[in-house]
Amino acid sequence: MFSTGFTERYDEFFNFGQIHGRQLLFVLSAIVLGVVVLMLDVKIFPAFAWLIYLGFVVLLLGVLAFGVEINNSQSWFRFGSFAFQPSEFSKYATALALAALLGKIKSKTFSTTTAAAFAIIGIPMALILLQNDMGTALVFSSLVIVLWREGLLSGKLILAGIVAIFLFVLTLIINQYIIIGTLAAATLGWTVFRRNYRREWVFILGIFAALSIYVLSVDYAYHDLLQPHQKARIEVLINDEVDLKGVGYNLHQSKIAIGSGGFLGKGFLQGTQTKFQFVPEQSTDFIFSTVGEEWGFLGSALLIAVYLALMSRIVTLAERHRSAFGRIYGYAIASFLFFHFTINIGMTMGLMPVIGIPLPFLSYGGSSIWAFSLMIFTFLKIDSKRLDLL
Repeated sequence: MFSTGFTERYDEFFNFGQIHGRQLLFVLSAIVLGVVVLMLDVKIFPAFAWLIYLGFVVLLLGVLAFGVEINNSQSWFRFGSFAFQPSEFSKYATALALAALLGKIKSKTFSTTTAAAFAIIGIPMALILLQNDMGTALVFSSLVIVLWREGLLSGKLILAGIVAIFLFVLTLIINQYIIIGTLAAATLGWTVFRRNYRREWVFILGIFAALSIYVLSVDYAYHDLLQPHQKARIEVLINDEVDLKGVGYNLHQSKIAIGSGGFLGKGFLQGTQTKFQFVPEQSTDFIFSTVGEEWGFLGSALLIAVYLALMSRIVTLAERHRSAFGRIYGYAIASFLFFHFTINIGMTMGLMPVIGIPLPFLSYGGSSIWAFSLMIFTFLKIDSKRLDLL
């Protein structure tokens, strides 16, 4: 953070008027928050899960009426120079509520339990979408990993979602009739290969018909349903030469910065692209470009390894937990981290659309640091006891 805002004028490390100084205060206060969490009785979390969830739903409603707009999203309460973003903390509240709901269910099937789980996830998603913050809203979709782990979602449904996304992007690149022709050839090949299993033919032809209708609908969805800025982000992802002085500028400069770092990087405070502010939002959404330029492939790989180790450790501890509440909560936190990590780093390299979400514990912002610290320290407290909490 010091590196992203470093200039000859602002070269003092303990300058609390600059972003690195404020970030240091956020980090220190997050540690204090973590200590407070560790001092609480572990049974408080399941006992107050629903109250916490309801409280943040109310705050999400409140920000729609009384919040201020920052970066085209009405997601903030402002108190003087300090801004508070309830949507960051609503992830924590949703993880607790989901764990409280699913932790009590002994036999999980696609029924009212699944509907209730989708409602818990969908309510904050919808309210955040109304704030015009699609990036944060999409983070909640990562909780399908929790539902899959708990047996509420079939792996086939998740695979269908991945196929739908792939076909959507592919249809924007290749003529839709070429794709349908390819699907038809694959269907014909399957029926010939499985000619002795005619009962499967109706099923396969049904899949072909559904995929063909979906491919034909992509053009309408893209041009008539998506907003202009959403279309622009997809176009930049597909063609990195689109409007390099406009919507494609951020990504183009980020890729230059990361690529220029080479294997070992240019060194601390030596990044020209980031030091001279060629990369916008480099202290928040595009902070990984600073890492890539100054520390190169080696430093970037080390940072990625740290994130992967953290997520792996959380999942490992969650699986060992005696309480279903602790397991489900752990998976929810790991899912949020995975989504932020994958999308943020991917979008700085042009592998994912730019949707504007921070890199956990690294990007600037008090709400993000406090929310993720609260999630992690709560999990540490729950894991320290490994009791049957429900």
